[in-house]
Amino acid sequence: MDKYSEILSAWQNLKIQNAAELEAALNGYVIQFAYHSGKIENPNITYNDTREIFDRDGVTNFTGDVRTIFEIRNAKDASNFVLDAFDRQESLTQEFILQLHYELTKNTYDTRSWQVGERTGAFKKHDYVTGRYEVGSPPEDVERELVALLEEIRQVALRTNDHIFTAAAYFHAKFENIHPFSDGNGRTGRLAMNYFLLQHNHPPIVIHEEDKTSIISRWKPLIRKKNLRRSNSF
Repeated sequence: MDKYSEILSAWQNLKIQNAAELEAALNGYVIQFAYHSGKIENPNITYNDTREIFDRDGVTNFTGDVRTIFEIRNAKDASNFVLDAFDRQESLTQEFILQLHYELTKNTYDTRSWQVGERTGAFKKHDYVTGRYEVGSPPEDVERELVALLEEIRQVALRTNDHIFTAAAYFHAKFENIHPFSDGNGRTGRLAMNYFLLQHNHPPIVIHEEDKTSIISRWKPLIRKKNLRRSNSF
């Protein structure tokens, strides 16, 4: 039995049925996930600040950019949103992802983003460029491509429970490739991926900041296979 199979077996033996049981099982994981997911995007996020906000809803002696505090607080709100959704057995849908993005990014869009029509909890209105290259799908294609992606992983989950982790990795890689929002794509994609895992009785994962590049390079081949039916192994 490989390491992931051992972890999966231990997780499934918990027989988690509701948000209270899930929260107890996750224990300190939620803070670890919020810290690492946030730090990938914002190097000013610290573990101590994250822990303080999750535990006490505030920080002491903070002198940095207030956006950092908003991002950590939003991560806490998004975690609570996911717990509530799990309790309601809510499906991973376009509407779910839009609300998740809102929870993660509210009060963080800058003036320029607002001036060009970008909003939290809404798909991007413009193409974006990093260096020499455009990032993601054209705005007019985002909704169609995201709906198709969600249906693709839903169909896999209906057919078998054997490839849930592969489907989750594929979702994350393809979601980042679509890049549906002007900001917050990474944080939204990682949390949505974990919600998909939780839906199907798999443990969530933490992508550490220092491991992001190597993990993404391993997941990119899933996108090149064009669809999940051709991605039967990971």
